[in-house]
Amino acid sequence: MKIVGTGVDIVETQRVAESLEKFGERFLRRCFLPGEIAYCQAMRYPAPHFAARFAAKEAISKAFGTGIGRQLGWQDMEIAKRASGEPFIVWHGKGAELAAARGVTVALVSLAHTQEYAVAHAILATD
Repeated sequence: MKIVGTGVDIVETQRVAESLEKFGERFLRRCFLPGEIAYCQAMRYPAPHFAARFAAKEAISKAFGTGIGRQLGWQDMEIAKRASGEPFIVWHGKGAELAAARGVTVALVSLAHTQEYAVAHAILATD
């Protein structure tokens, strides 16, 4: 296995909560896909879960070395959850194209959060 890139990001949960309150659906639709929104909104305290997914997308963009922008957007990657609870990445649009172009066949993501902070780490690799 060869590492293509690794990235980490930390987000203040309060910042995400404020964006949810101030921009509502506009913020949600810009940064998250329907499955992510449904999962997070089903939680008693959605903000830490949204913050963790926000951090994961930032970490993934850092692993690619692109940041969020023209090459990779918020909607081009989705953080889903296996029945076991393990998070995983689902590629969409430019994310799928970029992963294929870089030979990414292994994409790992880890999330953690408290009421104050959310952190995520991503590793992109080839077989």
